[in-house]
Amino acid sequence: MEEVLSFLKENGPFYLASVEGTTPKVRPLGFCMSFEGKIYFGIGTFKPSYAQLIANPEVEISTTNKKMEWLRLRGAAVFDDSEAIAQQAFEVMPHLKSMYNEENGRKLGLFYLKNAVAEIADMKGGFKEIKF
Repeated sequence: MEEVLSFLKENGPFYLASVEGTTPKVRPLGFCMSFEGKIYFGIGTFKPSYAQLIANPEVEISTTNKKMEWLRLRGAAVFDDSEAIAQQAFEVMPHLKSMYNEENGRKLGLFYLKNAVAEIADMKGGFKEIKF
């Protein structure tokens, strides 16, 4: 898991793919963190991407680095609305608190991937699979 987290943090933004009906939707994300042995991501609960993940939690996240290695991470999004996870997110990335708060009525939806499988590959045929 740590290798996957490092790859994501070092190579942002990374991209989250979801589905709306039968149409794939991809958007950049920049927030991830480790909490209690899981990698968490965040999106606004007011955004279409949140509704897409509620309707169909199967997602894939991808990014690449300057060495032309790439990461694909897939699993089912599981949202966690506990106060402890929200507090940790605001500590990890303090500016999120100005974007998501009671005053503006916007809430940050934090999720991890259940049955996560990561693939790290390169142009030379290198391949590694990591399950967590």
